[in-house]
Amino acid sequence: MPGIAWSTAADQRFTVNLSILFTELPLLERPAAAAAAGFGAVELWWPWVDAPVPEPSELDALRGAIEDAGVRLTGLNFYAGRLPGPDRGALSIPGAESERFRANVDVAADFARSLGCTALNALYGNRVAGVDPAEQDALALENLVLAARAADRIGAVLLIEALNGPESPHYPLLSAPAAVDVVEKVDRATGLGNARFLMDLYHLSMNGEDLPKVIDAYAARTGHVQIADDPGRGAPGTGSLPLEELLGRLRAAGYDGWVGLEYKPGDRPSAEAFGWLPADARAPR
Repeated sequence: MPGIAWSTAADQRFTVNLSILFTELPLLERPAAAAAAGFGAVELWWPWVDAPVPEPSELDALRGAIEDAGVRLTGLNFYAGRLPGPDRGALSIPGAESERFRANVDVAADFARSLGCTALNALYGNRVAGVDPAEQDALALENLVLAARAADRIGAVLLIEALNGPESPHYPLLSAPAAVDVVEKVDRATGLGNARFLMDLYHLSMNGEDLPKVIDAYAARTGHVQIADDPGRGAPGTGSLPLEELLGRLRAAGYDGWVGLEYKPGDRPSAEAFGWLPADARAPR
């Protein structure tokens, strides 16, 4: 996207999501690819979709790849099932999936701590046919309390994210107020005050929310921001979202945290999907 060259880019701190960008490469090659593109920070969904507790050698290999690339891990998802895929988290799913989430909590927290990562995202999980939503919500709160305590142990925040209805129709947190309500419930239950809203501007736009109003209402409760353009979930400039303006509004409202680039590169190598962002604005400051 030549010609966009955001004038406010120097005011932002960008981190590249390696679970949606650079996926044409093996996992262990992605941190170095992000570094080669000029970035100094990365984030990840839980990369082992079938293993909430991977072999230590797998954890060591990913840790080594991140360290060798010289990038910082700024965010990590707890185990969330098959993502990408049909799942949208595990913590509210009764039975085996909830147990997998619980088994993963300390593993993910310890991995995050080993790399200085201070943000852990817990996807809520889809509604399950035949299960009382109140039962799922009670289970979710129990598991989120465990996750918040694990995050607190390593000096991290726990992130709660709203997704979008068209792509995630069975996910119950489909608005900023719904996600922030869960944030507040977790904080009340733990007394720790480390639960935060993950404000994904793409998902909120897909839900038809008034993004300036969301920013004004919830910037103070926001622990992380992610962006993609809408429609299409592509790079800024491929859709119609005024992302530069929205991020500027977030800055003005007091948000000075990371902005996760969680968009699809399109029909090209990921390294070519950053033309909208000047090279000197990619490294963290």
